[in-house]
Amino acid sequence: MHRNMYDTDVTVWSPEGRLLQVEYAMESVKQGSACVGLRSSNYAVIGALKRSVNEMASHQKKIMEIDHHMGVAIAGLTADARSLAKWMRNECLNHKYVYGQPMPSKRLCDDLADKHQRTTQTYVRRPYGVGLLVAAYDEATGPHLFQTCPSGNIYEYYATAIGARSQSAKTYLEKHYETFPESEKDDLIMHALRSLTGCVQGDGELTKENGSIAIVGKDQKFILIENDDLTQYLDRLEVEGGAAEGGDGDAMQE
Repeated sequence: MHRNMYDTDVTVWSPEGRLLQVEYAMESVKQGSACVGLRSSNYAVIGALKRSVNEMASHQKKIMEIDHHMGVAIAGLTADARSLAKWMRNECLNHKYVYGQPMPSKRLCDDLADKHQRTTQTYVRRPYGVGLLVAAYDEATGPHLFQTCPSGNIYEYYATAIGARSQSAKTYLEKHYETFPESEKDDLIMHALRSLTGCVQGDGELTKENGSIAIVGKDQKFILIENDDLTQYLDRLEVEGGAAEGGDGDAMQE
């Protein structure tokens, strides 16, 4: 995309009927490191690749807890994501204070989509340059997985991926999503890790430093799995890879 006279303000439409500032924000999501999400009948899992600006820096946090029944994975501008996460936490706290129960995830995500959309029609603001995958579990309706967009759109998925090189993860998820509803907790985590392996940049690999997984579900409060806690799942992934390489031709063809 090239700069032109129609992208100086978010409320200026181009002759083609486009809001270029909104498209720039959506491009920011595509440039962010990959995030994946999937759900079963009882659980919702999100996973993300963490980036480090150089070898001497720590990896950026990509998954944030909102409430004990909800968390988000982010792709795009981390600063915008922190601002939205703080707002979401306040909304959950206020709802719990007034009604004495956790905030329904669909209501919060609808309000979040409205918050995104308002920035696309107000000239003093720019759109939020971040996309969120929201994993939640409601006692009444079960697990949910939502994706938000800087344009104000919101979608609910069985499984999806966003961010750079996320097409590889989408291909994997599309191939296996029909098995997800009956999957157990550990199986969903393994599916998330397998889908993330194709999103790693260059010749790199998924490690406990750059990988991050979170799960929430029935009788399971939101929990973040990373660093040493992730090692056992990465070891299983490595064993699977070795078994696939060591199998005979017919097995690999299947």
